[in-house]
Amino acid sequence: MRLIAITSPDFLPDEALRIAALLKEGGFWRVHIRKPAATADALRRLLNDIPSACLPRLVLHDHYELCKEFDIGGIHLNRRHPTVPLSLTKEKLTVSCSCHSLEEIKKKKEATDYVFLSPIFDSISKAGYHSRFSPEELRQAAAAGIIDRKVIALGGVTPQRLPLLQDLHFGGAAMLGAVWGR
Repeated sequence: MRLIAITSPDFLPDEALRIAALLKEGGFWRVHIRKPAATADALRRLLNDIPSACLPRLVLHDHYELCKEFDIGGIHLNRRHPTVPLSLTKEKLTVSCSCHSLEEIKKKKEATDYVFLSPIFDSISKAGYHSRFSPEELRQAAAAGIIDRKVIALGGVTPQRLPLLQDLHFGGAAMLGAVWGR
């Protein structure tokens, strides 16, 4: 099961060191840099502090222009940036996106390398953001092949819940609150 960490929207003390540790020693496959209010310069400062060997395992949610400058490994499509910019279509980047329904997964899974499905459990980092799926819905979606290796569980994911997510055939799990304590 692939593990993905998603950064806090705010910059944290020693964040670059913590990101490197997640990738080098923490067992994480990718770290998604999600800082929607950050300027390109602020994001550039963070990326400058991350060891270059870690950069290909980072995914940007904003300021995609930094991908070439820093040899970043992927981009994550979202409401602010719903399509891959033309300037990056020939780059070897992973492309991911977030989905909030099983129907959305069906539509977006083939056009991306992987998708997040959320919220699977009640969120740790977003108060009042509750699970949208019953365990039975998730089992049925797995049996139908909707949930598979390209679908990453997000929302309330903790290390203790990884065996359940594996049983539901998720290809991975993404964590924010469990990683950063938020």
